[in-house]
Amino acid sequence: MTEEKTDNAADQPVVTNVALPVSLKPDGFAVILESVTRKIASSAKGTGLVGAPLQEAISEVVTTAAREAVETGGDLLFGTKAIIMGVVRGTGATKDAALQMVAHASRIIIHHTADRNGNLAAAIKGIVLGAIASARTMEVETGRAASTAAQGALEGASEAGSVTVERVLGALKEPIGGNKVVLPEPLAT
Repeated sequence: MTEEKTDNAADQPVVTNVALPVSLKPDGFAVILESVTRKIASSAKGTGLVGAPLQEAISEVVTTAAREAVETGGDLLFGTKAIIMGVVRGTGATKDAALQMVAHASRIIIHHTADRNGNLAAAIKGIVLGAIASARTMEVETGRAASTAAQGALEGASEAGSVTVERVLGALKEPIGGNKVVLPEPLAT
């Protein structure tokens, strides 16, 4: 253990090179949320990306975050919820533009979760919960946010195959966050 002096007025010692006990490590949800938010915000606001280039930037950030969430073996419900919330916060988009970003991110998350044999039920629940938690920020109703996220997830599932679609639809039959997710009729079967 080493101590370093800081330049602040209190001149408090800072402990470095010490493994923190689990209870003191940063919250995984908060780490993912802040990372996704920061990376997307720097693309959206820092470089002025909009439209297709912004969606490409979102794709890169979400792909990396989804892969890491699956590969680290953490709880995908919280990981995918943080990714969706980070996309909404990072873009600063509202209404239909925000819903498009959520659908796009949902599609990518499910596709990469399926590719890595991740827990699809936990992933879809986290996606929907992230959309519901972000509904006010997006300036849309919670039901619409949940439905849009589920539709995007089903698009990603269809890219991954029929078994993935069945698993995602199965997870969507149960209420999520106290809400029954409404899908358009062709998708609800």
